[in-house]
This record gives sequence, C-alpha cells and structure tokens, in this order.
Amino acid sequence: MFDKSRYSIGIDLGTTHCVLSYLDLQMADEAAKADTIKQEVLHIPQLTAPGSIDEQLQLPSFIYQFHESEIASDDLALPWNGTPGQLVGELARNMGSKTPIRLISSAKSWLCHAGVDRHSAFLPLESPEEVEKISPFEATITYLEHLKSSWNYSNSDNLIENQQVTITIPASFDPAARELTAEAARAAGFQHLTLLEEPQAAVYSWIHQAGKTWREQVMVGDIILVVDIGGGTTDLSLIAVTEDEGNLILNRIAVGDHILLGGDNMDLALAYRIKARLAEQGKKLQAWQVLALTHGCRDAKETLLADPSVESVPLVVPSRGSSLMGSTLRTELTRQDVEQTLVEGFFPQVSVDEHPAHNPRAALTKLGLPYAQDAAVTRHLAAFLSKQVDALKDIEGFEGSSGSFIKPSAILFNGGVLKAPVLAKKILNIINNWLSSDGAEAARLLEGADLDLSVAKGAAYYGYVRQGKGVRIRGGIANAYYIGIESSMPAVPGMEPAMQALCIAPFGMEEGTDVIIDNEEFGLIVGEPVRFRFYGSATRREDQSGEMMEDWDDGELEELPEIQATLPIEGRTKGEIVPVHLAAAVTEVGTLRLEAVPVNGDERWNVELDVRDS
Repeated sequence: MFDKSRYSIGIDLGTTHCVLSYLDLQMADEAAKADTIKQEVLHIPQLTAPGSIDEQLQLPSFIYQFHESEIASDDLALPWNGTPGQLVGELARNMGSKTPIRLISSAKSWLCHAGVDRHSAFLPLESPEEVEKISPFEATITYLEHLKSSWNYSNSDNLIENQQVTITIPASFDPAARELTAEAARAAGFQHLTLLEEPQAAVYSWIHQAGKTWREQVMVGDIILVVDIGGGTTDLSLIAVTEDEGNLILNRIAVGDHILLGGDNMDLALAYRIKARLAEQGKKLQAWQVLALTHGCRDAKETLLADPSVESVPLVVPSRGSSLMGSTLRTELTRQDVEQTLVEGFFPQVSVDEHPAHNPRAALTKLGLPYAQDAAVTRHLAAFLSKQVDALKDIEGFEGSSGSFIKPSAILFNGGVLKAPVLAKKILNIINNWLSSDGAEAARLLEGADLDLSVAKGAAYYGYVRQGKGVRIRGGIANAYYIGIESSMPAVPGMEPAMQALCIAPFGMEEGTDVIIDNEEFGLIVGEPVRFRFYGSATRREDQSGEMMEDWDDGELEELPEIQATLPIEGRTKGEIVPVHLAAAVTEVGTLRLEAVPVNGDERWNVELDVRDS
C-alpha cells in the first residue's frame, strides 16, 4: 500500500454523476481521537454555459460531441486547458438534452457489457457518421482525466498522481469490468489505486457520519441490507454484524446480480407516458424527440419528488420546424404521472416469492445495453433475498437462521433515486411486510447518509481505514470463479460434451492473496491464443480452489467473458503444447489475475480476461 500520500481520495465514478471526496491523512489521526475527522468534497470546475465556468459538487457523467458551429472554441476553455477535446459535465448534459444524437451517456454501463468490444468507438450509439465516436473505455478515461485536472488545478503541491485514490465500482462488476476500470484509471494517470464496491463505500460513509455512535445503532446478529439505486443500476449487498473479542465486525456476505435498472429507466418510462398522452392528442413524436423528452423528464421528476408542494412541472419538446409540428410543443409532467409510473411501475407491492419475469429475447435485436427485462425493483429485491437464504450458514452466530429468504434487520439506502421519500418509504414498507408475514421483527432504517455524496465520501474514508484505523468490512471477492472443462466422452449425435467447472478462486478470497491449482494440468499452445470458458457464482460459498464440479443447479453458475492466454515462443517452437497449472490472485487493487505456470519451468504467463472481443 502507498503510504506517502497526504490525502486519501475517493471517487464515485457514477453512471450519471461523478464525485470526488478527500480527507487529510496527516490530520486524521489527531482528529480521530476527538471523533472529528474532517472530510471534504471537491468543487469541480466545469462549463455550465458557453464561456461560463461554475464549480459544482457533482460532475454529470455526460460527454457531448459538439459540432464546430455550435460553440466557439474560446467558449470551451477550462482553467487548466484552453482547448479541451471533449465537452464534459453540466453543459454537455444540457446541450445533449436538445440534441441527444451527439450525447454520450451510461459509459459505466457499457463498460461492464460483455457483449460488445468496450475498446471500440461506437458512442454516441446510432449517431450519424459525421459525429465523432469514442469507446466506453475512452469515455471513462475522459471523466477521470477531468477529475484529475480539477484536483491538480487546486492542489498543485499534492498532485493526484502522488495520492492514495479509491475508485468505486458496483459490487456486481465481473472481473473484466473491474480490470477495465483499473486500466482506464491507469491510463488517466492514477498511480496508487484501489477499487471498492459501492455498497461497501456507502456503509463506510455511514460509519464515518455516525462517528462513535454507529456501534449503538447496530448489534451482533444484525443483517444489514444495502439498497443502492442510482441513475443506471440497482446494486444490492448484505453485511452481517459479528463479534471478535468484544469488538463488532462487519462481514460482507453477499452481493446481487448486475441489474441495469435505475433512474434512467424511470426517466424513459415517464417520457413514454408523455409520448402516449401527446399521441392521443394527435401529436406524434420522433425517436430523437423522445430522447430529448427523457432528459426533461429527469429534471422534472427530481423537482416533483423533492418538493411535495409542486404539483406539475412544464416540459418543452424540441422541434425541427414546421414540417413536423409547426412550433415548439409544450406539455407538463404531473405528480400523478410520477407516482403512478414510478411507485406502481417500479416499486409495486409484491410478495417475497414473486421474482422477476424472464421472457425469451428476439433472435435479432439492435445493439444496446442489456437492461433488466422486469422493471419492478421490488421483485429483484425479493429474488436477491430468496437466492441468498443460505448466505449465513457458515457465519458464526447465524447458524439458526432459516426460512425461504434471508431476513435483514437493518437497511441502509443509497443512490439518488432513493432521495425521494415516497420511494424509500415504499421499499421499507414492502420489506417489513415480508418480514412480518414470516414472523420476523421489522427492519430499522439506518439514517444519516448523504445519498448523493456518500459513495465518494466512503471511498475516501476507506483509504484511512486501509492504514489499520477504524473498522474494516471483511469480504474478499464477492463471487467464486471457475474454469469450464469439457469432459472426455464418445461422440453422441445431438449431444454436446458435458461441461465441468474447476474452481480457481473461492468466494471471499482476500485482496493480496494467491493460490496455485496444481491438481489439474492444461496443455497450452505456444504462440497461439488459447481460450477458456469462465464462470462465476454468487451462491456457492463452500467450493475451494482446485475442486471440480460435475453438475450444478440452474442459476448457480453464470458464464462470464472468456479467458484468453497467448504464450510467448521464446525457447520453444510455435505450436508446441506446454503443460501448465493455473494460478489465481486477487490483487491489492481488487482485480482478479490469472496466470499459467509451466509444470517444468519458472515462467508465469498472464491469462487475461478477453475484454476486447465482442
């Protein structure tokens, strides 16, 4: 761990907003004695109008590929760059709401989409040829470079390259998405980097916010459910509270699937509701207008949910002239629109055994993000709690837990969507109805978190915790990982050879540890790529490295991006088959690294996740 930095910096690299928080490590020890560790959030300079720079706590995660006729080059200058190559932040979002075909958004969601080449330039999606395209990887670098420049501009004596930086990621990010995030950070110039799961960051922020009183709000035997609903994703995690020599210990015991369901979906749902209303009035909207309307609905929704006294917010639908509508179209979004669409559509009252519907997809689809098919957050939550019913069986003090679902006793909310009291209250009521029906006590809400800034704050506080100060959440990797091995069997018409799964990294494997799997040998061909099928499981907690699974239940293993290895030819002939063992390591950064180790030899070759191929 890098221990010469003055600051611990935390970055929330969000789907819709980025935030940078920091604390002074040199001052933290003395402040901790008085329970007054001071933490700040960076005011990020960004263009809010042509030629107008403002400093805001959040950097909207948007890039606008402007045409030279739209804005003069002199009006693009930033304090550290007179001619930026990209338009990022508030102005990018505002201009994109009027011309969405030039707007890049949801880069974080694209970065974890294994069905595309994330180094390929295809954003903005479906934009005309004259619009310059960049990749999700490049977009991520752009956001990080803006944050780095913002920090260095105001902290020239403590450049971010020399500081300890923690970047947050969804708990459900697979190893490929984690490695891509780390790769983007290194490309942006971050040299001392750690990755941290967003729900854990939210808990760290809550601990810091609560100070010494956090131990009075939770107790041994508690199960904390973290519900994080942001702009692009729903992220779920479970943390069990145990005891060790009289001290409370936090153990992250489960994370949910990567669910592309959040505020963006809600904004789109509202836009389609308005579109249908206009269609009834004989006013048809084109696809680009619906995209523009979606951005308008986002701002209107936030206003209505934040202020109960507001009953409606006007909306303006852009037009391209008389051939379409004759004039700019005006409408409104009402409180009834929001409550019926969001509360009833995304947070319906369901039982704990009602899980998301999975409908067969069409054989041919347009390129797009793999959004959740079922929009009901509450059904995804019910599925998560049911799927993780056995997560406590190996945790001391929880052996007696039983039932059809795991029962949280405390709930921590995070994410901008849950700033709306009506939505947070609905989720809490539904969970407590499930608990009551099963004879369990109601879960209590852990309050005091800043839903917009807590992830970045928690990431910065984690840098302090990594120095051995404060309480650390135990967890390791949130999934077990496996290599698929095709079994040897005679050819049978119409039947593929059975697939077995070799565990290479068990659930909970800690950062900075490694293991060599020497009970199986593989033959790798020198000088040519060799591909492996790769699986992950969020529920198989007992499998150990080197164990071979003959079969498993549906849903226990999820196939992930394949693994590719290319061995150098040095000292060998091309095509030679080299017997190797596999080695797995969880790096200090938090990424999974696989290596091929020759049975006879001292070399170690990286077995890289194949994140470049679609």
